[in-house]
Amino acid sequence: MKFVDDEGSIIVPKSVRPIIDYPETVLGDRCGASRQFRLGKLHIREYDNYYSVHSDKISPINDPLGHIIADAPEYLVGILSGISIYSSFKDVPIARSRKSGVNSKSSSVIGGKDLLSPYLAGIFAAYSSYTITKSLKKLAQRRR
Repeated sequence: MKFVDDEGSIIVPKSVRPIIDYPETVLGDRCGASRQFRLGKLHIREYDNYYSVHSDKISPINDPLGHIIADAPEYLVGILSGISIYSSFKDVPIARSRKSGVNSKSSSVIGGKDLLSPYLAGIFAAYSSYTITKSLKKLAQRRR
């Protein structure tokens, strides 16, 4: 059995430590775990037969923004990308309805502005940026 996973977390078999009596949390990426626990900077994920344990640089409970910047930048990049793309598209008029002379009464179009497309573009940008940043973070961790 290996004792360090792909993310650098320490693997602790449940036969060694059957019960974790730390506070359960929803903070953090579950990574397929059934439950998560936190105590200060310590982050524990519970799986069927083992726990994975790692220490964060900054506690998300004490300093959420610092934790996102130092330990989980993929969330910050995703949020900022989504907001940026949404902001870029939210005031763009619909060119196709003006060209065709169609006066759309769609609930997603008000005053010649498409209200749904900026949200979808923002969500797509946020998800794409998050996924790419998370992949780059994993790649960087493997090279250490």
